[in-house]
Amino acid sequence: MTNSNLQQNNKMVAYWLIAVSVVVFCMIILGGVTRLTVSGLSMVDWKPLMGIFPPTSEIEWMEVFERYKQFPEYQKVNIGMTLEGFKSIFYFEYFHRLLGRLIGLVFIVPLIIFWIRGTIAKPLIPKMLILFVLGGLQGVLGWFMVKSGLVDNPRVSQYRLTAHLMAAVLLYGYMLWVAFTLLTPEKITARLSDLRIARWSVIVSSLILFMIATGGFVAGTKAGLVYNTFPLMGDSFIPPGLYEMQPFWMNWFENMVTIQFNHRIFAYLLLLIIPAFAVYLIKQDINREITIASYALIAMLLIQVGLGIATILYHVPVTLGASHQGGAVILLTISLFITQRLRSIQKSS
Repeated sequence: MTNSNLQQNNKMVAYWLIAVSVVVFCMIILGGVTRLTVSGLSMVDWKPLMGIFPPTSEIEWMEVFERYKQFPEYQKVNIGMTLEGFKSIFYFEYFHRLLGRLIGLVFIVPLIIFWIRGTIAKPLIPKMLILFVLGGLQGVLGWFMVKSGLVDNPRVSQYRLTAHLMAAVLLYGYMLWVAFTLLTPEKITARLSDLRIARWSVIVSSLILFMIATGGFVAGTKAGLVYNTFPLMGDSFIPPGLYEMQPFWMNWFENMVTIQFNHRIFAYLLLLIIPAFAVYLIKQDINREITIASYALIAMLLIQVGLGIATILYHVPVTLGASHQGGAVILLTISLFITQRLRSIQKSS
């Protein structure tokens, strides 16, 4: 295979991965909507193959509804719900699972075609297998999460919800990383005057990932509803009940006051670190795409902070909550792009 053909194939694979990542992004947003509308426990069975089609007749709907009535969410939360009310929550979870199956199709079918045609270079095969495993893990974690809310307490475990969210984000991030790598120019003329920048970029991306994880615990415990004021939490910056659980480590995962407080504090930390990092990159004037991405990183951070504040003040409405979750993923996307490009420049320096 000539170098020109290899570059063309790599671009084709990269554009395909970006397209799949867009669908994964939509999956993350829809997952947020499903959670915010309390629809995730409406489908009490996991049928990866047979669950493609929703109920079509009144008899089928009644069978599914009666099945739902046997579980705690109906018995403790939605007692007396009508069939029409059930349909409204069922469809959110149904489309969430359907989109998951679509991701599998738009990944596996082109992968097989590319494999047969020899479009995928041998060094990429292990990466494709990793993506395949991450996608399968995401589906398993999704059902593992739902199962936690089908026992006694009609709420999913915040640990499983966060694991499900982070698996989706890691799948999305790794897919984009591979795509960005394939689209990296063959000849890089830029040079890094400060090689530490690439390491700092990795730290920034890791901090954003950690921030998303803390958001998962905010969502899983509904900690966003305990204090709906800003900048104070109630009447003070340090709210009562902070870190009062024993053992101490449980506060990070089960104390709603501490979970929201930590999420806010971490946001303040990123509000200091990310602009400082981005401004330093801009001053370095490494190349045009990194400079543009650095401005975009600052802009998206400010948008994300605004969305976070609005989400708290308006008691976590569905639109703002889902937008805040999506904003975090977009912020991570920009950071990953910068990180990948800086590492490529570092290797060529």
